[in-house]
Amino acid sequence: MSVGNRVFKKICRPKPHFLAEFAQIPCANTADTMSRSCAVNPRIRLMSNPSISIVAGPALTVKTRAGDNLMIHAALEMIEPGDILVVGNEGDASRALMGEIMFTYARYMDVGAIVLDGPIRDVGAVRKMDFPIYATGSTPGGPYKEGPGEVNVPISCGNLAINPGDIMVCDPDGVIAIPFADAKNVLANARELSALDHSKVEAAAKGTAKRQWVGETLNSKNVEIIDARYDEQRD
Repeated sequence: MSVGNRVFKKICRPKPHFLAEFAQIPCANTADTMSRSCAVNPRIRLMSNPSISIVAGPALTVKTRAGDNLMIHAALEMIEPGDILVVGNEGDASRALMGEIMFTYARYMDVGAIVLDGPIRDVGAVRKMDFPIYATGSTPGGPYKEGPGEVNVPISCGNLAINPGDIMVCDPDGVIAIPFADAKNVLANARELSALDHSKVEAAAKGTAKRQWVGETLNSKNVEIIDARYDEQRD
């Protein structure tokens, strides 16, 4: 087997009801139940104008050589509707990995979202596209199409380890990854926290939020509270 230059055609795909339920919960709520350690680096940001605010789908992973998109093309030939294309790019930011033509084809293939740890081009067209496209920025410099690379292997994207079939959830805040094996437990916790968070928002709007924890925490950390101006301090 040619490690570093191979394509795996199959991934584990979560059951549709898992994806539908994760797509009802903001990424921030789900992330809070995972010790706040499941989000891709915020350098990877939303570049398009999706009509749906939250999207969830299984990760179809691509490991590219820096600035090369041959394996992204290979992935687009086998991607299934609702899959989320997630691309590791060795941290490179010198060449666009995708542009309008590839994004248009991905939309035709009914891709759920695209998450690139690298730049794109044709941003004028991308800003009008109605499905989620995340990238680190833009450059007119185009990619190579030489390889090597791999499809559906573990990758690093936005400083986060992602395995093929992990559940990716994307919203305007950014992107999180939920390990396939943990999905059931994470979903139960996220549903509970999301309901609690909604009640906190309502309390904040009414001025009835419980804020005593702030003083208690400051006190427990021995924060000195001084009833004076800074410039009034004297030896």
